[in-house]
Amino acid sequence: MTENGKERRLHPRLAHKLPLNLAVNGYDFSTVSHNISSVGAYCHLDRYMPPFTKISVKLSLPDRDQAGKNTIVECKGVVVRTEDEAKGGFNLAIFFNQMRQDQRKKIARYISQFLP
Repeated sequence: MTENGKERRLHPRLAHKLPLNLAVNGYDFSTVSHNISSVGAYCHLDRYMPPFTKISVKLSLPDRDQAGKNTIVECKGVVVRTEDEAKGGFNLAIFFNQMRQDQRKKIARYISQFLP
């Protein structure tokens, strides 16, 4: 953030808790995002996942126009940072490194609904 509070990032983050399903090496994990952008997500897991781990990501975005409906976004990602959480578990920063443009646009469209 800048001094005046505006987001400097090319792809702004949105601090929303959204359902995330992660798949890695035959294991599936369910979690929620702490924040999301069209190029990555930050979330919490109970298990350690080392940086550079390649994962499959499935994200569920609520559709504000159709109550109860969700838009699903699927892509590949890589863990770029893993941090110990004081309360237990680990916080992961995931970069979406393989995503179709239409999927990226779905996330950008969702985020733009909440930006000034």
